[in-house]
Amino acid sequence: MNITRLRAFVVLATKLINATPAHGMPSDALLAAFTDLVSHDDWLPESCTRSDPERYQQHLLHCDPLERFSLVSFVWGPGQRTPVHDHGVWGYVGMLRGAETGQRFVRRGRGFEADGSLTRLEPGDVDILLPAEGDVHQVANAFADRTSISVHLYGGNIGAIARHVYDPATGAAKPFISGYSSQDVPNLWDRSSG
Repeated sequence: MNITRLRAFVVLATKLINATPAHGMPSDALLAAFTDLVSHDDWLPESCTRSDPERYQQHLLHCDPLERFSLVSFVWGPGQRTPVHDHGVWGYVGMLRGAETGQRFVRRGRGFEADGSLTRLEPGDVDILLPAEGDVHQVANAFADRTSISVHLYGGNIGAIARHVYDPATGAAKPFISGYSSQDVPNLWDRSSG
């Protein structure tokens, strides 16, 4: 595992976020750095790759001390999917292993309807989520017989942000805070072993 690649990304992301106006969108340089990170599959700690047969896992890799951004690995067991949900902050979704599909939803009357923009992410691909452009979606492992792993960068501490799950038919919103699946966080700063 090349933890130095993850550490370098966190340092660069912090510098780029420092240069971003409060509540502004990050620079194109952050998107380029994130795209570079997910185009290499040699840095994700093994503890952040474990799936669960019951539900997808959300492992915290790093949270900025000021909670301006967080980096998370999502581990999708075969056939697992999220409910229809929102984020409330900008986000980048990058595929590391396997593949996932994402379906965006738009409000139609009282409910939500798929907008016809089903995307499929393969390793190295990145999708962008912007609340102003509609960040309500459903994500699923594209495979029914194997695990997939995506990495998500969010404009806040996603495990602590009050968000919503939606019933597409009625539009009913149920508030939730996702938390994280694991208490283990990679120690990026220990350089004793590399």
